[in-house]
Amino acid sequence: MSVNADELAVSVPTGASAEHAADDWGVPSRRRLASHQVVHAVALGLAFIVAAVVPPAVSRAELLWFVLFAVFVYAFGFFPTFSKRDLRLDTLNEIRDLILRTTVAAMAVLSVRVLVTDEPTAAAETVRMWGSAMAFLVLGSVAAAQFELSARRRGGAARQVLIIGAGNVGRLAAKRLLAEPDLGLRPVGFLDDSPLPGDDGHNLPVLGASGDLEEVVRRNGIEHVIFTFSMASHDVLLNIMRRCEALGVAVSIVPRLFEKMTTKVGIDYVGGLPLISPQRVDPRGWQFQVKHLFDRLFATVCLALAAPILLAIALAVRISLGRPILYRQCRVGRDGQEFGMLKFRSMSEGSDDEEIPRLLPGLAPGGVEGAERRTGVGRFLRRTSLDELPQLINVLKGEMSLVGPRPERPEFAALFERDVYRYAERLRVKSGMTGWAQVHGLRGRTSLSDRVEWDKYYIENWSLWLDCKILVLTLRSMLRFAAD
Repeated sequence: MSVNADELAVSVPTGASAEHAADDWGVPSRRRLASHQVVHAVALGLAFIVAAVVPPAVSRAELLWFVLFAVFVYAFGFFPTFSKRDLRLDTLNEIRDLILRTTVAAMAVLSVRVLVTDEPTAAAETVRMWGSAMAFLVLGSVAAAQFELSARRRGGAARQVLIIGAGNVGRLAAKRLLAEPDLGLRPVGFLDDSPLPGDDGHNLPVLGASGDLEEVVRRNGIEHVIFTFSMASHDVLLNIMRRCEALGVAVSIVPRLFEKMTTKVGIDYVGGLPLISPQRVDPRGWQFQVKHLFDRLFATVCLALAAPILLAIALAVRISLGRPILYRQCRVGRDGQEFGMLKFRSMSEGSDDEEIPRLLPGLAPGGVEGAERRTGVGRFLRRTSLDELPQLINVLKGEMSLVGPRPERPEFAALFERDVYRYAERLRVKSGMTGWAQVHGLRGRTSLSDRVEWDKYYIENWSLWLDCKILVLTLRSMLRFAAD
């Protein structure tokens, strides 16, 4: 089974106890919502003080108009931020939504001023208010997110989670939650009448059967329950959910066919029966044509701007290793097409012809294979990923994309396609210089199934904004590695 933490559960606040459940996973946390509202209010206040005091000052009347429009846009949920998805702290998404909201407020203010006045400074003053507000809002949001993230990592904001179903999906849910303490969710065990024999899921115990729910919740301080797949009947599961409602415990559900769920779904009702329609991403549709055009334009600009860096690296490789400066290796890209992926050489002679390394079970290839042959220059290039800059040429030629699943060597691709669940779906799109799996730490010799899972999430939920996020996160990782 494969699932991403973002799509792991659909959260449902249950009954009259929803006010208590509102602090749980997937439901807007009232404390977090209130804290962000305070941060935004303080940020707007500081922004308007600056706009009113720093010359050329904006009049108080104009500032009041801006406040009124900003409050209206925020209060009525235009471009909703974390209020819709509160599982993961996503500062980039929140900043994007703040920019959209504040821009709408600024446009409204400017439109009113143009219609009712003929002031020649209207546009300039509105831009000053917008810029001041954006600066303080972004800084405030980043600070608030870092504060909350620190609290989650310390465990102070963690909530106790009970998982219904001790099967493969239930254990996968526990594994994902334990691997991401930043989510602020701590699984304590399972509830299952007929648990799957074998590994109990990272030493998490089966705490009881369905009839023990009340005692398990009371004894372990359970605040949230996640329903996965179990042998229990439909009526039994519904009864457990009703009992969770009576106990004031929030509920999340891992849906059937979760492998095909995306972040964009449509819900229709036939009577009282909900029909969920995931929005399918077509790798051969016009959206991906736009993506590939953007790839080539971006690669062209990057090659031009990075020319001095490329020349400096080429010179360093030439001095430390001699010729050739570039290293070409056969990789498998979209639809199984092979191409020559380019890198700067980072290892001494003999590394190019190394025999195929022996893979450890469950791990992807990567890192230094065989004897250590990297030079000092090579180690720096590998650590900062600068050795991969020549792949911009692959992007320009249309063989790769800026963002996508990392390509594998043909011998590995054939092996993984046969043995790894859903591996072949990675080949629906062009390979990328960076990807969703890489920015989440899945690079080198890491779990292959996890890497496939994150790549599948990227393909099913692709958007130009997601590509931009990955590029920003990649740049941040490169700078962090360089600083270390």
